[in-house]
Amino acid sequence: LEAFELALRLGANGLESDVWLTADGVPVLDHDGVLGGVIRRRRIRDVPRADLPPHIPSLAELFAAFGTDFELSLDVKDPAAGAPTVEVAMAADPTMPDRLWLCHDDLDLLVSWREVSPHVRLVDSTRLAKVRQGPERLAAALRERSIDAVNLHHSDWSGGLVTLFHRFGVVAFGWDAQYDRILDGLLRMGIDGVFSDHVDRMTDALVRDAAQRDGAAG
Repeated sequence: LEAFELALRLGANGLESDVWLTADGVPVLDHDGVLGGVIRRRRIRDVPRADLPPHIPSLAELFAAFGTDFELSLDVKDPAAGAPTVEVAMAADPTMPDRLWLCHDDLDLLVSWREVSPHVRLVDSTRLAKVRQGPERLAAALRERSIDAVNLHHSDWSGGLVTLFHRFGVVAFGWDAQYDRILDGLLRMGIDGVFSDHVDRMTDALVRDAAQRDGAAG
């Protein structure tokens, strides 16, 4: 929770994590989903919530600590966690699904989570090399299924690709944007959101982008 608190304090308007479901059905936030060392490793899905180490927060604890006035992107690592995640968000704030972005590469699975709330945001998180049908057909498929966004590695994006997805009404996200030059490049392309470990670099990039736009307008 300390990392999330720091990100919000530094000016991030959204948080990102991976979500897993414990053995007793509690959505929790953790990157690896595995506990223990080399000799004895356990998956979070096999462990009850009460037995997890204190540094792994539940989704409900995140909302209890910081409220719901931010965007939240969750990579659903355990498909079983999708529906309970939406339910926990709705319990924290009935409007939270409007700001909850669930990421997965299975489009059918993504659409199924709308059965819990029609307002939850859905994100196809993939790589361009995996898009066998090509980006235009993918964009059309996302629009047809009312999937809100596509999330690609920063190296997959180009200005033309951002324009293509926007033409189909699909929001463009770029992840692993860790350096100034990458952040600046994505913003110049017209990307809608970036994922980075460095909040200060993101906020500085936004300031530079706004200054450039103001200069061009002047």
